[in-house]
Amino acid sequence: MNVIDAKTVVENLQWRYATKKFDRARKIDGATWSALEQALILSPSSFGLQPWKFYVVSDSALRERLRGVSWNQPQIVDASHLVVLCGKEEVDGDYIEKYVDSICRERGVPRENLAGYRDMMFGALVPPKFDIPTWTSRQVYIALGNLLTTAAMMGVDACPMEGFEAGAYDEILGIKGTGYRSMVLCTLGYRSSEDSLASQKKIRLSADEVIVRM
Repeated sequence: MNVIDAKTVVENLQWRYATKKFDRARKIDGATWSALEQALILSPSSFGLQPWKFYVVSDSALRERLRGVSWNQPQIVDASHLVVLCGKEEVDGDYIEKYVDSICRERGVPRENLAGYRDMMFGALVPPKFDIPTWTSRQVYIALGNLLTTAAMMGVDACPMEGFEAGAYDEILGIKGTGYRSMVLCTLGYRSSEDSLASQKKIRLSADEVIVRM
């Protein structure tokens, strides 16, 4: 495993910001984008269930339509890539069984060895002991955080976005009726030299205000 030194990690996190103006002429190359997609796929989730789907929207006409239901924000069309992060609306027994099957297949584990783990998931989720959409949204935001951090480590700009009409996205992209729903967006690319926010000092609460050491 290649380890990034501590100084570089902090510098890259200081460098990143929610980019408002992207350089429309600069595109993320294929290898870099593939790594960013892997960051989404490899994101952690509760039970490892991965209750999400990620729509990468490249079609320019689609993105123009989506801008109209995204508070007319230019990032939707100017960024190199647009990702719509969607959460699963329900997690049923079939979904859990398929997940258990995948563990058996990939790790060569007998199914009976996973009986306790399977039963624990069923006990929590079938029927659910909590609000599934709320739980799913938390999982999706873990993936979003993983994407943002990975992008920063790779020198790619990004902007997480909640300013959009989720229902309209679901209609336009054909997500409605698939068992998933739009929850948050992320635009990625490279900052424009005209974005004044890039040079502004990052405002954060101090460590003493937010970290309690015991």
